[in-house]
Amino acid sequence: MKKLIVAGLVLALAGCDSSTPSSQPLGPPEPGVLRVLAGSELADMQPILDEAAKATGVEVKFTFSGTIEGADTLAGSAGQFDAVWFSSNRYLQTRPEASKRLGNQVKIMNSPVVLGLTKDAVTRLGWDGKRVTWAEIAEAAGNKAFTYGMTDPSASNSGFSALVGVASALAGTGSALTAEQITAVTPGLTKFFSAQTLSAGSSGWLSEAYQRRSKEVDGLVNYESVLLSMPSQLSLIYPSDGVVSADYPLTLLNDANDDARSAHQRLSDYLRTPDVQRRIMDTTKRRPAVPGVALSDQFTQRDLVELPFPTSHESIDALLSAYFNKIRRPSRTLYVLDTSGSMAGDRIEALRAALIALTGADGTLVGKYRGFRGREEVTMLPFNGRPGTPQTFVVPETNPQAELDKIKNFAGGLQATGGTAIFDSLIRGYELLGQPDPAKFTSIVLMTDGANTNGSGVGSFESSYGGAKIPVFTVMFGESDSEEMQRVATLTGGQVFDARNTPLAKVFQEIRGYQ
Repeated sequence: MKKLIVAGLVLALAGCDSSTPSSQPLGPPEPGVLRVLAGSELADMQPILDEAAKATGVEVKFTFSGTIEGADTLAGSAGQFDAVWFSSNRYLQTRPEASKRLGNQVKIMNSPVVLGLTKDAVTRLGWDGKRVTWAEIAEAAGNKAFTYGMTDPSASNSGFSALVGVASALAGTGSALTAEQITAVTPGLTKFFSAQTLSAGSSGWLSEAYQRRSKEVDGLVNYESVLLSMPSQLSLIYPSDGVVSADYPLTLLNDANDDARSAHQRLSDYLRTPDVQRRIMDTTKRRPAVPGVALSDQFTQRDLVELPFPTSHESIDALLSAYFNKIRRPSRTLYVLDTSGSMAGDRIEALRAALIALTGADGTLVGKYRGFRGREEVTMLPFNGRPGTPQTFVVPETNPQAELDKIKNFAGGLQATGGTAIFDSLIRGYELLGQPDPAKFTSIVLMTDGANTNGSGVGSFESSYGGAKIPVFTVMFGESDSEEMQRVATLTGGQVFDARNTPLAKVFQEIRGYQ
């Protein structure tokens, strides 16, 4: 009996916590095995794929990745995967080096990206039983009539689809958004995103963060399937001018061998049978892809207008660049960085390289969108046996290179020496930030390679923590105390990231999706 094996993880859409599948090496081609590069939200398909393995003899080995990471992977890998299975292939199709590897595409299910609001918010806005447009939603957002959370468009397809959907609707042309139209829609997008108070690198973490802050945040922009699955009942708003939907195409790669082609066909055929489509609908809250399979009663909106998707990577690049550097709320980020003696050698070099990569030195697609952004305030607080001297950099919206070079020089000058005062330094970090600015996304990154040896302990930090709404994203490196890092992340509403077996630069890039 074969079953679904989650066999690898490209850290992109979910943080490295106990709920994240562990990383294992991907093996060579095997008869009856389909090696699939996939979006991490597809982990919820495990029960169905377990049943598929019994019925078809096809075993799925997943490697989880974000869509943008997937484009980089497909451009560089040769024969490592047999298929890809993301929420959409639209982005991959705009990248020639990735698009040329895509073969037979079979749509398995569907989920639009929509706005979910509390019933009180819907009533307050006067939207009960009313169809509204994205422009009306943007106007209300600009007037601070409601607040919401959304995932980072460079890290999660739900955020990416939302950005494309709002921009396309505001353009109002009925055709695919072009790079030349970005300037015209920027004012409307700025209004819409001014109401965003939560950001996240994954739909799952966003939902958890919303549960913690549901009294302060009115709703979420996310997949319909995620919103329907949440414990908190949200009223779903389906904009009358259209949505962008995920269609989850299980896609064979052109260089797959004959056995993989057969496995892809058997699995696709099985997943599209009416009974399995209904099982997918009940299990994952996604809509069936096969005509004739009736929607269940949980889907109150039956007919949806699908907005056109940009057809060129120039348009997507222009939209993402405008979003990060001009449109969305700017970030205020504090890095609390371990420079103790145990960091000497390769470890301090890895830290320098990770920070320098965020200044634009990483030439990958991921690096392009996960670096320091226009209007961002970045504070570096190195520490060893005591907190060091903080240094703050403000990245300008235009011509940022001079300030980015200053960050490079700072990172290159980091030296490893002395003890480890983790919690005195974290307390100092909160003092430096003060009360969070509601007009900015404020967060702390705490990176350490060992246990606390100087000053206050984790209990002192917990006692002094005043409930400031500034999440700490803790990074385990070397011999970090995983229990203490989890306690800090849980207390502050942050997340734990594991750089013990993953390059530190990659983990720092992943965290950018949450800032």
